[in-house]
Amino acid sequence: MANYAGYGTGRRKSAVAKVWLIPGGSGQITINNEPARDYLKRDRLAVVVQEPFRATDTADQYDAKCVVLGGGLSGQAGAVRHGIAKALVEANPDYRGILGPAGLLTRDPRVKERKHAGFRKARRGKQFSKR
Repeated sequence: MANYAGYGTGRRKSAVAKVWLIPGGSGQITINNEPARDYLKRDRLAVVVQEPFRATDTADQYDAKCVVLGGGLSGQAGAVRHGIAKALVEANPDYRGILGPAGLLTRDPRVKERKHAGFRKARRGKQFSKR
């Protein structure tokens, strides 16, 4: 990307999002070359992605171009949100005081727990049969 205001890498679960902010935009968010609403399919996830813009009142100042890999739709939406927040801070360091306390700069550490020996899943044991 030639002229962009900020870049941020967002992560959530096993999804990774690369986000570029383009100045002078109209608040349009594209994920993997599709509009965010069409790509994410659920309105709730489209709202999650726009949280950093709403918190900083910058929805009409930037467009966001995102490339997302891995995970499911929910994890990808969280990764894009994280990436947009980090890109906004790179574009204007004053936004750290708004986005930090709102929890948008913190990477959500919750990931799927690994499977353990003797269990069917991480904590789900084998079915017990008395007879």
